[in-house]
Amino acid sequence: MDVRDPADVEAAVKQAVDRFGKIDFVINNAGISGVTPIEAKDAAPWIDIINTNLLGPFHVTRSATPHVPDGGRIVMMSSVLGKFGVPGYTAYCSAKTALIGFTRALALELAHRKITVNALCPGWTDTDMAWDGMKAIASGAGITVDEFNKQAMSAVPLRQMVQPGEVADLTAFLCSEAGKNITAQAISICGGSTQA
Repeated sequence: MDVRDPADVEAAVKQAVDRFGKIDFVINNAGISGVTPIEAKDAAPWIDIINTNLLGPFHVTRSATPHVPDGGRIVMMSSVLGKFGVPGYTAYCSAKTALIGFTRALALELAHRKITVNALCPGWTDTDMAWDGMKAIASGAGITVDEFNKQAMSAVPLRQMVQPGEVADLTAFLCSEAGKNITAQAISICGGSTQA
């Protein structure tokens, strides 16, 4: 589905409910990034990042929540950039920060149904999107991607990228019985690059 399109989201949720009868877990993982300097003449990339990374999770969660049974789980994929800023990434940082606020408020709103709502905040994760970001930053700085990667990892106490499977494992934990009392949290998985 295109998470930016409420009608498309409604159709996809209906298809899932028609097939499975309910939606136990809502994992908002769709996202885009990109450099969006404030002096850019074209605001379209800024708006697209907000629409995808903030309004997308809103549309999906709003549509799916009536079909989530009591005790279900909602997980938002935020970012460490929701906890600190990076020059040139105002749209991405804004969306991911707002997603943490959405998580915290929604967790309280759904607490009476024992539905937990949490945000995951990965740091540099070994994905195509992260490498595209590294390429863009390296190009702007006039250095190679490998040079930028070394610089980026030097700012990570564990000196390594997060693997996608680690994020998936943490998501699965939050959706398990063991995660039933974890809610309204913005959990970093970032090798120590943020302590918030």
